[in-house]
Amino acid sequence: MELYAIKTETVKVGDNLAEVILESAKKQNLQLQNNDIVVLTSKILAYAQGRMARLADVKPSADARELAEKYSLQPELAELILREADEIYGGVKRAVLTLKDGILTANAGIDNKNAPKGYVALWPKDPQKWAEQIRVEIRQKTGKRIAVLIIDSGLTPLRKGTVGLALAVSGFKPIKDYRKDKDIYGKPITITQNAVADDLACAAHLLMGESAEKTPIVLVRNAPVEFEDKSYGSKDMMMPLEECLFMGSLKVH
Repeated sequence: MELYAIKTETVKVGDNLAEVILESAKKQNLQLQNNDIVVLTSKILAYAQGRMARLADVKPSADARELAEKYSLQPELAELILREADEIYGGVKRAVLTLKDGILTANAGIDNKNAPKGYVALWPKDPQKWAEQIRVEIRQKTGKRIAVLIIDSGLTPLRKGTVGLALAVSGFKPIKDYRKDKDIYGKPITITQNAVADDLACAAHLLMGESAEKTPIVLVRNAPVEFEDKSYGSKDMMMPLEECLFMGSLKVH
């Protein structure tokens, strides 16, 4: 498997991301091939959608001020977390554990990193729909059958640092199910599934970086995935709450 980090200019509201991908790849003498996977950070999708919030324009509620006091947050940020999160489970200093679109994440995915001063970036809307649109448009423009993966950084319990997390997939199966297979001793495998999209998200995230690299796109070639003309959102990759090891230990606040 080969991965190529692709630099871009800062994406602006309304930019055509398919064109951004193709033009940026061309500048690095990269041409898309059949069965390539284009990985995009959710941040450039948020930029293109205008999903930036100016904190000075946010009026914190009483609940937001209480949340901010408890976890040492800006009241305006706490208000946005309350608006964006599906559930809140608790937190630590400067971070709240939330459920957002079927994903456990900090602060409902809201991030002030690589957002203009005084602004924060929200998670993009409908990443599954956008992944599909970008994939189809690139195929129309190039004739190449590619896949698109939209990712963000996430956390793993009790592990330092961020890893890649798949928000949406278009063009390949995000999960490989081993539950009908047997191990090397012939024993049936009963629960194991491979989070293929998250594995690729981690590999791409390593090249994208987390600061001022300006490499929000990674081209993945020769990936061991099963390609198909179908798209998936985060809820398609979600473990049912009642079966999740971590969720079984959490309580809604």
